[in-house]
Amino acid sequence: MNVLVINCGSSSLKYQLIDSVSERVLAKGLCERIGIEGSRIVYQPAGGEKRTTESPMPTHKQAIQLVLDSLVNPEDGVIQSLDEVGAVGHRVVHGGEKYASSVLLTDEVLEAVEECNDLAPLHNPANLIGIRACQELMPDTPMVGVFDTAFHQTMPQKAFMYGLPYEYYEKYKIRKYGFHGTSHSFVSKRTAQFLGRDIKDMKIIVCHLGNGASISAVDKGASIDTTMGMTPLEGLVMGTRSGDLDPSIIEFLMHKENLDIEGAMKVLNKESGVYGLSGLSSDFRDLETAAENGNERAILARAVFNYRAAKFIGSYIAAMNGVDAIVFTAGLGENDSLVRKDICSYFGYMGIALDDEANKVRGEEKVISTADSKIPVLVIPTNEELAIARETMEIVSDK
Repeated sequence: MNVLVINCGSSSLKYQLIDSVSERVLAKGLCERIGIEGSRIVYQPAGGEKRTTESPMPTHKQAIQLVLDSLVNPEDGVIQSLDEVGAVGHRVVHGGEKYASSVLLTDEVLEAVEECNDLAPLHNPANLIGIRACQELMPDTPMVGVFDTAFHQTMPQKAFMYGLPYEYYEKYKIRKYGFHGTSHSFVSKRTAQFLGRDIKDMKIIVCHLGNGASISAVDKGASIDTTMGMTPLEGLVMGTRSGDLDPSIIEFLMHKENLDIEGAMKVLNKESGVYGLSGLSSDFRDLETAAENGNERAILARAVFNYRAAKFIGSYIAAMNGVDAIVFTAGLGENDSLVRKDICSYFGYMGIALDDEANKVRGEEKVISTADSKIPVLVIPTNEELAIARETMEIVSDK
């Protein structure tokens, strides 16, 4: 069966068509600037040339129609008809407390997702638009929702509760939810497989490091804590997000800079992180180049990022009373050897040591620690699209 994976943003849409048996990507691409002038679709069949076409996409429905048309295009399409798409798997950012696993998308489920819009105002509405557009264009094809928050629903209450009046949790469900769950789930399982061990016997720390970054403690295959919170703003210093800070800073800034709440949140979400610290860029490649040229603020930004990551890893080792593997993934985690080396340097006291030659790896599965390192350190590339396809197949096969 072929599974179409859809990741819908407010003005963009990423897609992959995956053969669920071979797990081969048959085609992939991106629709950009949906609802904006200059919209275009990028389409690439497996083994074929990438094709970019400018085409009006006033809504997500038109964007998805262009995706479907590309898949069956006589010239470079990869299927004969849409009947060959057995199911559609949708990334949904926030499922609240209701969904601890992927589900078949029914009207009842969509209503529950809509109720979480306040918790993910930039993501859930866009996810819903994509789902409904697919339902309209492919009414007989089953749709499955795969939630970013689902994997973290195993966190114990002591990990997800905030030190606020309990009534706010009861009334508004204010609590830690965590994100990047599809990635953390995929990478932790693959880590155990790669090491030839049973995940039920392992304590794994997954470092999903990219422009958006989070770290999770995975004990016996279940998430017991993670750095992102009720929203993706909590936790690590990120590309443009501040991560953890004293809440009173918000009030202080609002008074000093004459900001309203929207302005303050814009600062924390869009103007902070390594971008704000460096004054240069949210791209670590730019910061690495600047640091090599002696730029003190670029050096500082990278140091702050690495230090915060090391602190969370250390706290999660304590939370699990040990660790059996530390694994790096996502764009930065998979490709930046200096970030990995600096973070791991904080754990020399535990007997963790990196192999400098092995640590040069980029985007490949590999153990990067020395043979005598007390704890193995790995790079495991994430594959959220494949994880969504697998979850979708599992749900559809059970029906």
